[in-house]
Amino acid sequence: MNILFVYFIPSGGVETLNRHRSAALKKKNIHCHFLYYSKERELVNNHDGPTFITNNDNEIKIILKEGNYSSIIITSDYNGLPRFRNLGYKGKIILEIQGLGSKIIANSELKKAIPLVTAFGDGILSSKTPHIMQILDEFSLSFPKFIFNNCFDTSKFSYKLTQRSNHLILAWIGRIEDNKNWREFLEIGYNLINGYNSNIKLYMFEDKSLSNPIERHRFQRLIKTLNLEKSLTIYSNIPNDKMAYYYSIIGNSGGFLCSTSKVEGFGYAIVEAMSCRCPVLTTDSDGVKNSIIHNQTGKFYSIGNTIEAVKEAKELMENVQLRDHIISSALNHVKVHFSPDKYSQQFINMLESVGTYHKG
Repeated sequence: MNILFVYFIPSGGVETLNRHRSAALKKKNIHCHFLYYSKERELVNNHDGPTFITNNDNEIKIILKEGNYSSIIITSDYNGLPRFRNLGYKGKIILEIQGLGSKIIANSELKKAIPLVTAFGDGILSSKTPHIMQILDEFSLSFPKFIFNNCFDTSKFSYKLTQRSNHLILAWIGRIEDNKNWREFLEIGYNLINGYNSNIKLYMFEDKSLSNPIERHRFQRLIKTLNLEKSLTIYSNIPNDKMAYYYSIIGNSGGFLCSTSKVEGFGYAIVEAMSCRCPVLTTDSDGVKNSIIHNQTGKFYSIGNTIEAVKEAKELMENVQLRDHIISSALNHVKVHFSPDKYSQQFINMLESVGTYHKG
């Protein structure tokens, strides 16, 4: 059985999800193919399956004909449903929701999406993102909805033995955009460097191709204003398989991953860090509730409250017993709740429920 997954670009959490579910579903004799409309960078991580990059209708027609797809999963692009029907695809199409930005934007986007799913699709799939689940519950849907956790394979992405750094490392991962709230990370880092430990280093991992010039100018200006040039290292477009080493180095240093997002659909960077024994301090950005339990699998702080963030950060770095408990509990949480086997079975149940039968 072949399934086609469709998304805008091969980057971010959706790309990570696609690679993990490709491996998981392959064990169940489901072969995943991937179509991205464009790419903003040369790097495309290995998906362990055919990966197409085109937004040309004629080329997509050929992909659909040659792929013989039992179902298509279109992530976020609800306008793709009528488009793929017009291109001649007659099989099952499911619209997948991952993210969609703020709660207001998500509500607006889903209002536009639902009539298109009703007319051209066979259901909606979403991870267990509280605000998305709430919005979907508020609509009277005439089609099935499927809600289950994304998957993550800890055997393929896990802790690596590394030399201990001679300085504490605080890391941030995301795009230089408002929702990822990079300003707050720089402010937290500034306060910790100047009020706690001047030897702290800040690592920021980003995809430079996905930021706009105005936002980048503001970013660079704040770095200078806070005098962080010597403390900050910016990494752009690190291949995903190399990130396990960075998470491990960060955790071994006694530091942590700091997620400052306003809203997250799932937060794959957080789960990746947890899998590599790197503790996490994060805003309560909704989707991360599935992975972070305060003082059990990570730490929360109130968005905008840098004083609270600094307090929680200090405890995460100083309280060795709590830190060790968080690290071990976080790894176990990922293994149990984001199991690839569990995801595969739920995915197969979804396919069969819309009439796509899996022979195993």
